[in-house]
Amino acid sequence: MMRISLPTLLFPALLALLIPAAALHAVTTPGVNGSIPGFDWTLRNAASADAWEAVTYGNGLFVAVAGTNGAVMTSPDGITWTPRTAAADSDWVGVTYGNGLFVAVADTGTGNRVMTSPDGITWTSRNAAVDIRWIGVTYGNPLGNGVFVAVAYSGAGPRVMTSPDGITWTSRTAATSNDWMSVTYGNGLFVAVANSGLNNRVMTSPDGSNWTSQATAGDISWSAVTFGNGQSWRWPIAASAPPTG
Repeated sequence: MMRISLPTLLFPALLALLIPAAALHAVTTPGVNGSIPGFDWTLRNAASADAWEAVTYGNGLFVAVAGTNGAVMTSPDGITWTPRTAAADSDWVGVTYGNGLFVAVADTGTGNRVMTSPDGITWTSRNAAVDIRWIGVTYGNPLGNGVFVAVAYSGAGPRVMTSPDGITWTSRTAATSNDWMSVTYGNGLFVAVANSGLNNRVMTSPDGSNWTSQATAGDISWSAVTFGNGQSWRWPIAASAPPTG
């Protein structure tokens, strides 16, 4: 499977969005007092040379999943990583943490396309609402009702599914049958972005179940979305490499 590394392509764009030019000029020597958190990076050894696709943090643990060999790895500090065994040899491309549970989704594979873990170490297969190409997953707490939400890149039928516990999943109807790549939650709203498809490539939902199309700056390949500082940020990739396989 060929994918473009989102952190490599998106980090400069994120800096441009979040850091004023004056602040950038103020950083003259990496690592000294006054440097910007997230500006200086150190390479670390992964647990294996797999195609790591997504990472999350919860309950004092980083958890990463890979799109090859059903790989999972965990780290208490982001520096030292330990390989773990996935519930199935699927292509795990999305992972999140919420309500005491890690939840991962897969876009292809031989087994179920959802797996859960209370500790990031022991994983259990779960049935997705439908076996299509699930790419992104997040957790939100709208109106005090915690819910996991996953979005799909392609496949027949609805391209959204929700679960109150990460175990039992229900199909939901996306605003359009676009190629949904990423979903996040913040400020009482779920936001998803699409890599390609018809019409607007952003949709929002107050509860994860009912979705509304939203206008975008342009119908380009939106590939990732997150929430911070009261706003949802969307990143495009001009030369996008959608999942294959």
